[in-house]
Amino acid sequence: TTGRLITRLMEPTAGTVTYRGRDISHASRKQLAPIRSEIQMIFQDPYSSLNPRQTVGTIISGPMEINGVNPQGGREKRVRELLEIVGLNPEHYNRFPHEFSGGQRQRIGVARALALEPKLIVADEPVSALDVSIQAQVVNLLQQVQNDLGIAFLFIAHDLAIVRHFSQRVAVMYLGKIIEVGDRDSIYTRPRHPYTHALLSAVPEVNLTDEDTGGRERIRLAGDVPSPISPPSGCRFRTRCWKAQDKCATEEPPLVRISGNHEGHLTACHFPEEPTTEGRAEDIVLDPALAALEEAASDEGEGRA
Repeated sequence: TTGRLITRLMEPTAGTVTYRGRDISHASRKQLAPIRSEIQMIFQDPYSSLNPRQTVGTIISGPMEINGVNPQGGREKRVRELLEIVGLNPEHYNRFPHEFSGGQRQRIGVARALALEPKLIVADEPVSALDVSIQAQVVNLLQQVQNDLGIAFLFIAHDLAIVRHFSQRVAVMYLGKIIEVGDRDSIYTRPRHPYTHALLSAVPEVNLTDEDTGGRERIRLAGDVPSPISPPSGCRFRTRCWKAQDKCATEEPPLVRISGNHEGHLTACHFPEEPTTEGRAEDIVLDPALAALEEAASDEGEGRA
């Protein structure tokens, strides 16, 4: 939703979207026309975001045709150059999307986004629909594009390892609200919001040594995510938070810098965690049903032994 609002594919009901100092929240079609080409999007599903009845050449040259862009040497030459930039064979110009794999289709989506030489690309979960073996290739391609062409990226993803690899500045959202924002190192090594702690504790780790390294804490959150239509009062995370108190239900915490945080590291929490991801003495298990299941499994294992 955030990505579609920024690209103005959806009309915001509240708040503002500011692009290069200009409020475009409710700009008309005519007002948006000059900046449409500067903001492009890479969609999550490469299977549904490409028209199956159009060739690759038509798909990538479409934005140029709509915006009246006539590159030197013609559109076909430019499309073949773009195919080469994203690691595809320029000879595939006349092929249809069904003739490509998922990773190749996403590369076509990247080429289409690059066709108008944008200043900002909104990448909405660009690798979540791809095989793990292909994900790294596409992420590295996006990084190369970012470095070579100087394009700004808004990278939306739930895979924390990929976010850490790609983004220099990270914002963590819960139920439609940004609850923590900071540079990459700050967020991953010194998180302050309980939800960020829970997120980072869920990242799987492979330990190839027999030594006990102490490990990180595992935080399991009780219950389901509340309805975004009628979120909890005060702090939205309080219904699943182990630090919640009465104040959390009555006052919504502002997104501010907390003492000890680096400049630019903002957190929305009345009772922030210590700035460390090191493990505690024992796991924090908030879900009683899950705890009972684990206990039963443990007792059963001991009985068999």
